[in-house]
Amino acid sequence: MSQMQLRTINPADLAQISRALVGFDQYFNNTRTHSNYPPHNIVKYSDSDYAIEVAVAGFSKEEITVEVDQDQLVVRGVKSEADTDTKEYLHRGLAARNFEQNWTLAEYMEVREAEVTDGMLIVRIERIMPEALKPRQIVVK
Repeated sequence: MSQMQLRTINPADLAQISRALVGFDQYFNNTRTHSNYPPHNIVKYSDSDYAIEVAVAGFSKEEITVEVDQDQLVVRGVKSEADTDTKEYLHRGLAARNFEQNWTLAEYMEVREAEVTDGMLIVRIERIMPEALKPRQIVVK
């Protein structure tokens, strides 16, 4: 019977993982605990197009803010007081508490737009590589 080996991640391995996650490495490396509310997805469409999808059922678009401050993307949801004052819930199965989620964006990541559709907030992010950093072809004479 073979013995199971434990493997630790060394700094070089971690650097490779971080590069592969383009823009979201701090999300996984951050030492503070991220809340699981509301649930969210991080989607990679291509090498330059990404999105963060946040489940915001029960929130109107006026109750949601998306803010970029330097390299921090902050998404907040704050329920209006008027909504809870006019309703009496007999059963409340949908969580509708206030929330704040933070993501650290890597260099050259730019938030393009945010849209609420069918209870999902979709924040589109694009990696804009400066021309000076792009590979270029040299003409051989």
